[in-house]
Amino acid sequence: MVDLQGQYKSIKDQINSSLKEVMETSAFINGPEVQKFQKELEEYLGVKHVIPCANGTDALQIAMMGLGLQPGDEVITADFTFAATVEVIALLQLTPVLVDVYPNTFNIDTDAIRKAITPKTKAIVPVHLFGQCANMDEILAIAEEHNLYIIEDNAQAIGANYTFKNGTRKKAGTIGHVGATSFFPSKNLGCFGDGGAIFTNDDDLAHTLRGVVNHGMYERYYHDVVGVNSRLDSLQAAVLRVKLPNLNDYNKARQEAARKYTKAFQNCEHIETPQVETNQNCDKDLGICSTCDCHVFHQYTLKITNGKRDALGKHLAELQIPHGIYYPIPLHSQKAYKDSRYKEADFPVTNQLVKEVISLPMHTELDDEQIAFITKTIIDFVNK
Repeated sequence: MVDLQGQYKSIKDQINSSLKEVMETSAFINGPEVQKFQKELEEYLGVKHVIPCANGTDALQIAMMGLGLQPGDEVITADFTFAATVEVIALLQLTPVLVDVYPNTFNIDTDAIRKAITPKTKAIVPVHLFGQCANMDEILAIAEEHNLYIIEDNAQAIGANYTFKNGTRKKAGTIGHVGATSFFPSKNLGCFGDGGAIFTNDDDLAHTLRGVVNHGMYERYYHDVVGVNSRLDSLQAAVLRVKLPNLNDYNKARQEAARKYTKAFQNCEHIETPQVETNQNCDKDLGICSTCDCHVFHQYTLKITNGKRDALGKHLAELQIPHGIYYPIPLHSQKAYKDSRYKEADFPVTNQLVKEVISLPMHTELDDEQIAFITKTIIDFVNK
């Protein structure tokens, strides 16, 4: 699914040099590399504060802790996403409220958000799924109307842009009150282990978050807030510093691979390709941006609409073609998160997506021969 070795080879000398420097200085925790990466990521994102942490799940949890959410507060998020999003809500004894998604972009349905709001609702967590921003114009309007926090789950969309209806643009993760991301190795910007970060333009919130990530300390052994131990180590920061200047190129390589995939599949009756629907500069027919980078294709996810998805997955496995089912079970059906509040009729899109979606290899090293082999294999199987 991801060719990390190929990517490493292209930046091998820089990576090795940076890692060697950290090892020679032995500044492994909160060293200069972490501080430099923080500043460089702030500049790239156009955000005032980046707070590095240990992983993307921690980033979400710390964001919620920093906002002061209390047990019983309701937090609305998407049913169709990875469990980490709802996991941290439950860990903090908040009340997760799962809602359906749009069938074309897979992102949270804003009408469903409106219907789910109660007097206990305190926050919305839009997930920018597979690399494309949720409808932030509408989510911002809902949040303002109901005085709600917005916590962006940006684990899959680092580097993506959101273009507002008025034509202004912001990077994904910097639009709401706070954003969270992951630097897991397979992400568009990935390190060589676990890593994450939190983004905000709120000075007071940033101060709180910096305490939370470090045991609640601003001065050693003085604990001003309840905190956790969640720090990005210097070796991971060194890797990320080498990769960050390449992120736009990495994303463009993914977009080009997506364009080739979609072009190959565009006349296939039972295959629906990813849709890009966030602004006028997008080529919707080819599921790709021309200039705006609104979709950075962390995953390239098809819908197989003739009931052959599972059989296709088995066929690809037999031919040693990697694929993923993201996601096979809705969160509302997971044993850990089942709740009598949820009715199957509330999740028609998600319940259909889990039967149809299949994600193809997507990374910066994909070449034309690989794409041609993958697409021909899929088309031949689905059409037979």
